[in-house]
Amino acid sequence: MSAAAESSALEQQVWRLLADVPDPEIPVVSIVDLGIVRYVRRDEAGRLHVGITPTYSGCPATAVIRSATRAALDAAGYADALLEEVLAPAWSSDWVTPAGRARLAAFGIAPPQADPVRCPRCGSAATERVSEFGSTPCKAHYRCTQCREPFDRFKCI
Repeated sequence: MSAAAESSALEQQVWRLLADVPDPEIPVVSIVDLGIVRYVRRDEAGRLHVGITPTYSGCPATAVIRSATRAALDAAGYADALLEEVLAPAWSSDWVTPAGRARLAAFGIAPPQADPVRCPRCGSAATERVSEFGSTPCKAHYRCTQCREPFDRFKCI
């Protein structure tokens, strides 16, 4: 196997490993699903670099995400990997993967999407925002006027 193929295989293995690290606030989605993991790559010396981006400045889960990522890398034998915080460009809800969006909806959280906001329970677009802030600052609180159920919507950022 060539050095490039070996590096690529290692990078894909680490991506799969990080896809099992849950978001601490919404554990049905991983940090990969949310687009928090920006890159996995090896430098010329062969050292592994993993870039992560907070979903927004001051997110209280950032330290927990960093710790969980470090623990996953260490447990898998990548204790020498460099964990790098990437602040630019800023995280965007556009980076949430299609699988992540589906998992959010199945959990009862409307995924980030253009209006209209659809109820994750019944699918109705007859919804109204109750509060700009939901259970966490990255979500807003909504109510479906069709099925009458409350729900959070992951904000479009």
